[in-house]
Amino acid sequence: MNTNKKCAIYVRVSTEKQEAENQLIALREYAARSGWEIFKEYVDIISGKEKSRPAFDQLFRDAHKLLFDVVLFWDLSRFSRSGTLFTLQKLQELQSLGIDYISYQEQYITTLGPFKDVLISIMATLAKLEREKISERTKAGLIRARKQGKKIGRPPVSKYQQKKVIELYKELRSIRAVSKKMRIGYGTAYNIVQEWKSREERK
Repeated sequence: MNTNKKCAIYVRVSTEKQEAENQLIALREYAARSGWEIFKEYVDIISGKEKSRPAFDQLFRDAHKLLFDVVLFWDLSRFSRSGTLFTLQKLQELQSLGIDYISYQEQYITTLGPFKDVLISIMATLAKLEREKISERTKAGLIRARKQGKKIGRPPVSKYQQKKVIELYKELRSIRAVSKKMRIGYGTAYNIVQEWKSREERK
């Protein structure tokens, strides 16, 4: 493995601090064996009912500042519990920033090593399939709702709200945090940010 890397460690547990420490010990040892300097340990100790993950959000804010080179986490279930698509999107987000990642318990899930391109290709395919599955479920739900005479869709997002989304994203660097703060759907916030990024790239 490449040395001289700065490593970010992420741990999420329910409410047991000892469990977090057990994971941290193993992850620190792994980083040491790999010759990595530990930049920071990001620890979320939250119950299953909690949705907010401040350490996870901070990890991605720091990732966008390129403060480390690799993210080390216990396993995918600990890295994210928000579904396959969200998990893959967050891993791809790291990859797009040039940041590697590795799952301690699932070491085939890594951007380090000879299978990097294969893994990314598989992940992209899985993400596409998940999006298509969600889309089909959404369409079926819309058809059923229309038949029941229900009004469909959220109120349109105003230009002022779009501007606010971009301003918040520049500050927070987390689409999920922006969507929560603005009380709009994650997909809506994501599309607004992506359109803004596209405009910036064309300048």
